[in-house]
Amino acid sequence: MNKTVKTNNAPQAIGPYSQGIDTGEFIFFSGQIGLDPSTGTMTEGIEAQTHQVLRNIKGLLESQNLNFTNVVKTTCFLDNIDDFKTVNDIYASYFVEPYPARSAVGVAKLPAGALIEIEVIAKR
Repeated sequence: MNKTVKTNNAPQAIGPYSQGIDTGEFIFFSGQIGLDPSTGTMTEGIEAQTHQVLRNIKGLLESQNLNFTNVVKTTCFLDNIDDFKTVNDIYASYFVEPYPARSAVGVAKLPAGALIEIEVIAKR
């Protein structure tokens, strides 16, 4: 039976979706943008947003007694694909080998004016 993930350590869902769904073996977390969960405001700039996104993901993972080593797949959505190197350098400071599988795509627009969104799949 699937369980809903809910934590105050990441922004609350702002639509008809869950922060994550726990299937027992895998947890599928919704994409995170650079919203600070304590203030509800968007951080400024690609570097600050990338760090905030990864802190939000950390909060989701920790709510399930997991950490970044449990992540098996990420998808990174970038408002500007030219930010890839900056994002990649920050991303590398949160993950360790063996790195999760990853896709990174440039998109036309993200919710709330975000510059980056990252979704993750983790395994227990």
